[in-house]
Amino acid sequence: MSVGSATIPDFSTSPLELPEDLEPENPLWRFALAFWKYPDVQTSCLALQDQGWSVTRILSAAWLALSERAFTGVEDATVTEWRDRVTGALRRARKSLPRNADNCQKLRSGIASLELEAEQIELALSWRTLMTNNPEYNDMQGRDTLIISNLVAAAPTSPVDDSARLLLNTLADTLAHFPKGDHQP
Repeated sequence: MSVGSATIPDFSTSPLELPEDLEPENPLWRFALAFWKYPDVQTSCLALQDQGWSVTRILSAAWLALSERAFTGVEDATVTEWRDRVTGALRRARKSLPRNADNCQKLRSGIASLELEAEQIELALSWRTLMTNNPEYNDMQGRDTLIISNLVAAAPTSPVDDSARLLLNTLADTLAHFPKGDHQP
């Protein structure tokens, strides 16, 4: 709905329905927390996000590559809807606030915290889908090739441009040396 030049969001949409047995503390979430600790990972993921990529898709693709599984790029509609309606809305709200205004820092910080919680739920939805839709191991290609193939499959469009490919190579290098841990499926 538009009023003048302003767009008013439509809040008449029904609430999202989440599975009762959703597991926010899952191996994909633990992987995401461990992987995110690498500064090059944060920088690369956020740069890709600025280009329209979904960080949760990147993390899902990376996690599957570590377990030698191919990422098809297909995700459940609930994951996409959650990303669009909840995570994305919180991100847009946070980004719309002035960074340097002292009177907005508490609000900005609170929204950032909620955005992280929304991302955890988004990853839980993704993990649930990945465990049912990507059960087969991929032994057709080497690990390095699988890592790159999975990351490219997370792209919002095809083909992947050169600037994105450089960022993906940074992520792939980190994944190639990533320690094993309880983040594995």
